[in-house]
Amino acid sequence: MQLRGYLAAVQDAELADVQAAIQRFIRGEAKVDNAQFCPSSAQLSIEVRERRLMRELLAKRALISSPPRSGGSEGRARPVVRPG
Repeated sequence: MQLRGYLAAVQDAELADVQAAIQRFIRGEAKVDNAQFCPSSAQLSIEVRERRLMRELLAKRALISSPPRSGGSEGRARPVVRPG
């Protein structure tokens, strides 16, 4: 029965977020009421959501802080002008 709850909790989640959430539970880093028992499906769902938010924030930060890839003339080669 608990497996069904876990599957329902993560059915729409990205695999990377589920893996990160499970790793946090294994390491004891996730917020839980009682660390002696397996997390509830609700706790797993909350942790997966938090991992998704962190992943999205980090991706957004990377986009903001990365320099523009193209559009400027800095990286372009100058055309060869032959006397003529």
